[in-house]
Amino acid sequence: MERMAAATNLSIVVPCFNEAEVFPETLRRLEELLRKLEAEGRLSSASRIFFVDDGSRDETWNLILRAVDAGSPVVGIRLSRNCGHQTALVAGLEASDGDAAVSIDADLQDDVSAIELMLAKFEQGADIVYGVRRSRDGDSLFKRGTAKAFYRFLGLLGVETVSDHADFRLMSRRAVAALGEYQEVNLYLRGMIPLLGFQSESVLYDRQGRFAGQSKYPLRRMIGLALNAVTSFSVMPLRLISVLGILVSLATLFLAVWILVKAFTHAQLVPGWASTVLPIYFLGGVQLIGIGIIGEYVGKLYLEAKRRPRYFIDRIHRQTPDASGR
Repeated sequence: MERMAAATNLSIVVPCFNEAEVFPETLRRLEELLRKLEAEGRLSSASRIFFVDDGSRDETWNLILRAVDAGSPVVGIRLSRNCGHQTALVAGLEASDGDAAVSIDADLQDDVSAIELMLAKFEQGADIVYGVRRSRDGDSLFKRGTAKAFYRFLGLLGVETVSDHADFRLMSRRAVAALGEYQEVNLYLRGMIPLLGFQSESVLYDRQGRFAGQSKYPLRRMIGLALNAVTSFSVMPLRLISVLGILVSLATLFLAVWILVKAFTHAQLVPGWASTVLPIYFLGGVQLIGIGIIGEYVGKLYLEAKRRPRYFIDRIHRQTPDASGR
């Protein structure tokens, strides 16, 4: 069902962490896009870019302040500390006030022009529009292989995700409101948003390299995000522990039968090695893996049970409306 032809009030949410090097170019491209779409009558003059400073230690916040004071269509949101990319993204979405909100990273790897295609899908009735990478040719062989394996593994665990989609997406106002009903601390938006169930579409785009600066997602943080994705949306690893326990028991039983057969056939065996060393190492490894997986889930329960706020906003900086309300 298509929406009414009235101009859309669009909020573009951009989480930032030490993005001073790329900020001027990001602002220029997004401003240019808003002006173009407003001139075409597709966006209202109330559309804004929400830059969320996630505890940056460089000049990012000062650049945001200058952009607002210079009259750019920008709203600056400063979190009280570094809360992480996913939390900063949620903070921006919850603070946005548009008919629709687009989330995009500040590094310009996502194609800004694809927002026009997302807006077209929104105008046609979609509540969620995913930005999906056309290919991963620019990634290393290791990154392509691990990404493909990760999405396939999540699928086997029953986690609903959109392959080759990061956090570049458009959400309608009601989709953003529905996302706000999820109160967990351990956020994995790529798995949460498909659970909303609203009408969704996808647009393909070509992902580029960073315009400037360094990636804020090194291998360590990528592994942490992957663990969060698995443990936040599936109990399958716990069930796999049970299955593994059964398999170990069966293997031990077969080993015992094999030892008895060898004993009765007077085969030459080193006394005690099979019945002592092998089970100890095998069971020890299984127990450590099991304890680690259970510990991961217990840790998640601990964090969620405390019900601490996910973030605090230190300051919001935006233009003050004049007497006419502009």
